[in-house]
Amino acid sequence: MNERMPSPRPMALFGHRGARGLLPENTLEGFASIAALDLTGAEFDVGLTADGVAVVHHDPRLNPDIARDADGAWLAPDAAPLLRERTLADLGTFDVGRLRPGSDYAARYPEQTPADGARIPTLDAVIAALSGRDLLIEVKTFPDRPGLTAPPERIAQAVIACLNRHDALDRAVLFAFDWRVLRAAAAAAPALRRCCLTEPETVSAGPLWLDGCDLGAFGGNLPRAVAATGAVCWAPFHATLEEDDVREAHALGLAVLPWTVNAPEAFDRMIRLGVDGMISDRPDLARAAIGRAGLQVAGPGFVAAMAR
Repeated sequence: MNERMPSPRPMALFGHRGARGLLPENTLEGFASIAALDLTGAEFDVGLTADGVAVVHHDPRLNPDIARDADGAWLAPDAAPLLRERTLADLGTFDVGRLRPGSDYAARYPEQTPADGARIPTLDAVIAALSGRDLLIEVKTFPDRPGLTAPPERIAQAVIACLNRHDALDRAVLFAFDWRVLRAAAAAAPALRRCCLTEPETVSAGPLWLDGCDLGAFGGNLPRAVAATGAVCWAPFHATLEEDDVREAHALGLAVLPWTVNAPEAFDRMIRLGVDGMISDRPDLARAAIGRAGLQVAGPGFVAAMAR
């Protein structure tokens, strides 16, 4: 009697900034697509306002390619305010529901459906909107430009407070390129799972971005450096990832979630490499690629199953 082979493990799939290839980034309108597409969850970015409210926005400043003022005028790039300089009420006057016509951003995402009237949401509102879904929360700080944001400790504490209010700590992973954020989160909430983001620019400036880490002490092996932080996950830029990296990360007990995987050939390569999931601006296309490979998309609960 032939022994049946076990089914391949489902692959996690997260909409990047909600699903910005389809709907405006980091908006409640965009996050509504996560349930509609039946994804594992969403990836998004967090900063702090002048009055200490955690809000979901990618850039430390309002992005002039998506932000219009109360009169409907697009922000000038040299006049875009920092989040940390504006109160939540002030930010609520800006519309972030449409791409600026003629911008490079609009050219990259021609299929994005606008949602005029969309506002920068609070982290509380996003956690509530993604009820039951897994949360990949990136804290945006810049060790080379510390004045752009609140300090890492303050943002990490604000995120943790929001997660605790919603009893959502167990379905969240805290992401950061600035590994100081992860150290601060570990001290404040050891149970919160953490993920090290990497890209070539931050790795080449390792002591600055990687919280003083000397990669030479790990023989230049990035997965080993990630594991030494106590993180449970590694999120590299997908184009830098190789099979040996995935094998090493898995041997160390790390989940591997590459970003931002958008093209058909990139989907197929990540699937061949055996990554645990993908973060994509076009999760609809990623879902189709996963299906063609004979795999299923993991449902919510992927994060809770990660080792601590």
